[in-house]
Amino acid sequence: MIVPTYIWRKDGHLHSQIFADNVLDLESVGLEDSGQYFCTLSGHEGLNSTSFDITVRPGYPPVSILVSVSASEIVEGDLVTLNCNSDAKPQAENNWYKGELIVGSGGVYSISNIRSDGSGEYKCRSRNKYGEKDSHAVKINVMYAPRDVVVTLNSSGVIVEGDSVTLSCSSDSNPPAVNFSWFKEDQTSAVGSGQSFSISSFSSSFSGRFYCEAQNKYGSQRSASVSLSVNAEDIKPLITVPVGITAAVVMTVILMLVVGLLIRRKRATSSEERNHRGSRVATVESPEDAYMTLEPKSRCAEYDTLDNMKRSCDTDDPEDQDPVYYNIDN
Repeated sequence: MIVPTYIWRKDGHLHSQIFADNVLDLESVGLEDSGQYFCTLSGHEGLNSTSFDITVRPGYPPVSILVSVSASEIVEGDLVTLNCNSDAKPQAENNWYKGELIVGSGGVYSISNIRSDGSGEYKCRSRNKYGEKDSHAVKINVMYAPRDVVVTLNSSGVIVEGDSVTLSCSSDSNPPAVNFSWFKEDQTSAVGSGQSFSISSFSSSFSGRFYCEAQNKYGSQRSASVSLSVNAEDIKPLITVPVGITAAVVMTVILMLVVGLLIRRKRATSSEERNHRGSRVATVESPEDAYMTLEPKSRCAEYDTLDNMKRSCDTDDPEDQDPVYYNIDN
């Protein structure tokens, strides 16, 4: 059996190699390999295959892209550097993407003083005139200490004596905070631990300002203080009763004083009236004095009446009248 021999030609000329089969291998292709190729069966040179063109260009698109990050563990405030290496001819231009947003360009992308919002997936896109290619995505996870530490209360803030009160502590941190400590402002040592702090039966002795401190391996932060106290309406009766009792006592004392003053005043008035009446009796006690105040004529009339005597009082001169003698022994 005779095996056919194929002859490959380039641009109508015999190629530098003759293959005994119908396969043409071109190794280390160069610009000189560009041209039109066809093959013929040996001994039948007039029977040519359909020709086809091979164009060897001076370059090629990116074929492999590698991205590296300067550190495996990144903490907030660090300097982070990403490198992009691509195999392309001519050399490709690189753009850096975070998600679908362009954030930088060049073979090196640096982030100084990286913040928590720098976390995300980054990739490098290489491009030359022959094409473009994306690298695989690399993930940056920025670590940071707790911040925005907040204390919340399990109720509306109205605390009644005997209520169960629970305080909860939350924070923004990466990784999440695992250590929580509770403090009361007037005490030097912690009063509790854990993300929640509970008081089963609240009383006024627990009143005060409380705060929590959240901590992870990168640092800690304390919350603002919250004030806990028994609702004023609950302690109002405790205050009202003593005040009411005191007011009643005061009113009673005032009333007693007023009554006492009235009694004393009444007594004083009665005493003055008696003294006044006594003074009047003393004034008229002596008939002689009363008579002495009468006019002579009038006095004579009185004597006439008292002694059952009828005397003449025609004269105004007392000396002209006869003396009257009274028997005082009777």
